[in-house]
Amino acid sequence: MMKRPFEGLKVIEYGELISAPYCARLLAGLGAEVVKVENAGSGDKARINGPFPGDIADPEKSGLFLSLNANKIGITLNLKTKKGQEIFKKLVAAADVLIENYAPGYMKKLGLDYDTLKLINPGLVMVSITPFGQTGPYKNYKAYHINSCAAGGMSVGIGDPKREPLTIPLSHGGYQSGSNAATAILAALLARRKTGKGQYIDISEVEVWATAHAGQNVLTYPYRGLNGIRRGIHGGRTYPNEIFACKDGYVCVITPQAEQWKRFIEVLGSPEWSTNPKYRDRKAIAEQNPDEVNALIIPWMLTHTKEEIFKLCQDKRVPCAPVYDIKEVINNRQIKAMDFFIELEHPEAGTLKYPKGPCTFEKTDWEWQKAAPLLGEDNEKIICEHLGYSKDEFTGLKKSGVI
Repeated sequence: MMKRPFEGLKVIEYGELISAPYCARLLAGLGAEVVKVENAGSGDKARINGPFPGDIADPEKSGLFLSLNANKIGITLNLKTKKGQEIFKKLVAAADVLIENYAPGYMKKLGLDYDTLKLINPGLVMVSITPFGQTGPYKNYKAYHINSCAAGGMSVGIGDPKREPLTIPLSHGGYQSGSNAATAILAALLARRKTGKGQYIDISEVEVWATAHAGQNVLTYPYRGLNGIRRGIHGGRTYPNEIFACKDGYVCVITPQAEQWKRFIEVLGSPEWSTNPKYRDRKAIAEQNPDEVNALIIPWMLTHTKEEIFKLCQDKRVPCAPVYDIKEVINNRQIKAMDFFIELEHPEAGTLKYPKGPCTFEKTDWEWQKAAPLLGEDNEKIICEHLGYSKDEFTGLKKSGVI
């Protein structure tokens, strides 16, 4: 096994909830030393967001926080104090990357904006992740996942065409913007090899949606004059692109090729209705009567389990996938074969399973050595051992509320 690719890379994360922590988590899993700076006293807001064991809130047992902050060194700082800002600048002086996701202007208000920090460290790569970016008329607007999903052109393509648009479940905007930030950081580090200079990166969650996920809907306007396409449960231009109910759950079946549709009819036992010329043009079915054909297929589906349907479709080379719940994903033999989940022991939350990373490398791999830090767990180590403050100074910082 080769050494991890980001070993020696020093990263500071001053962020909360999902986007900045997830970005830093990706770098930490491949060897970067990530110092997570939390606000003194309160810590990352993710600590008060569940799930919690037994639904009992505990800032050291938040599932969201634990998942996003493994492999990090944790310290607390009150950056509204001069001493806190002084310590932060010392951390920046020795860092390669700074990741933050506070509102535009907040870092400048603290005297910790990029124009200030690059004078301390010209090689610094700094990334800011916000809903609408650092410029434009919306830059100071607050927003949640549902807002950015709508404003980025994603929601218009989700939901029943006869009803209102929907948003993607959970907080995907945070994870997607965090992933994009990690990619942008790597590009900036490569550029630094040539120039010797760092740079500032502005990540807008709305632009992430508009670029990567709403791209097809964006293109429908200039090419077809359509202001977004919403297909509901009927996903494709040809039938079927469906999720069907079955005996013990759901399966997804997609047959973009005519030959696949023919083989799917064989899986269904070549029912008499399939010989009707009305059901030969699958584009027409998708546009005119998908519910009618669903009603013909679902009775067969309801007599078979999802694994039975999956096996029958595999044998006939028909694209099909069971819809697994999270318990089934964790215990799935394919996931287990890929060693996707690892176990880490946390002093408060105990031993839990964590996903390693979104890809598999041939010659290196994700490495998770420690669970998420307790609030302020590494204060003394970083402030005294790394930055050279004395024990007395450290005690004074604690008493004055700087850490």
